[in-house]
Amino acid sequence: MKAVFLDTESLDDLDLTTLEQLFRQFTTFKETASEQVAERIQTADVVIVNKVQLTQEVINNSPQLKLICVIATGTNNVDLDAARAKGIMVYNCQAYGIPSVVQHTFSLILALHTNLLNYDRAVRAGSWQKASQFCLLDYPIRELSGRKIGIIGYGNLGQGVAKIAEAFGMEVLIASRSDTDQRDGRLPLDELLPQIDVLSIHCPLTEETHNLIDASKLALMKKQAVLVNVARGGVVDETALADALRSGALAGAATDVLTEEPPRHGNPLLLPDIPNLIVTPHSAWGSKEARQRIINQTVENIISFSSSKDLRRVV
Repeated sequence: MKAVFLDTESLDDLDLTTLEQLFRQFTTFKETASEQVAERIQTADVVIVNKVQLTQEVINNSPQLKLICVIATGTNNVDLDAARAKGIMVYNCQAYGIPSVVQHTFSLILALHTNLLNYDRAVRAGSWQKASQFCLLDYPIRELSGRKIGIIGYGNLGQGVAKIAEAFGMEVLIASRSDTDQRDGRLPLDELLPQIDVLSIHCPLTEETHNLIDASKLALMKKQAVLVNVARGGVVDETALADALRSGALAGAATDVLTEEPPRHGNPLLLPDIPNLIVTPHSAWGSKEARQRIINQTVENIISFSSSKDLRRVV
């Protein structure tokens, strides 16, 4: 088989030998612009892709294509209906980044509650050097113990966050998926949000979850609460979150995701006047161990396809 990997940039420090050995011909590109996709996959049997868009037009004009391997869990960059119509199988990667994302989530939660970044900046600015006593306590420090965390999206990631939260002595509340979700232990958002001190988001971006946390939902939260989004940009209304932080309606927030990535055209959450906000560059998933698991799973997926099995098959 002939394979093309369209965007290796986020994996360039890893050894791709095990992947390469599966194919008669294996071509990699660090990045691929939208206008280059059709030409690069024209004669490929297998396309491996992370974030490059595989549209209906591109898929329909790729006569040799038999398999699409997505180097991620989300497959929203692939027209699945077009793939299904042409009998092209689509596989993804799953649960590869749980330790990395859970670790990042709590890094953000802890940084917000300890005012870690503000204290670092204060020392660098010379404030500690000028202090009248041995310590500097200019910013509030809050303990997690005894506080409540609300989790939206209780899959592997949400459960991982819950486990660490309990270790810190927090009470875990789980949001129901919808108004019709009547499972024990799940709370409707409107009931959950007023109770919690931390909101941690781990759900996919769908039509139902787009702007799930909007101005009306933020208004239900305590002023002392913080929000952490390591899921997808678009689940939280970015303008509404920026406004809530500016007005003091929310104590703090952190996000690893934005609606446009990278944010070449600006973003409401990147404006300089927003207090108590941490933004990281979609790096929660990016431990070397997690990225190696992606390669390992993709190798497994290709072997599964060759053996007519459905391991992690989406379409």
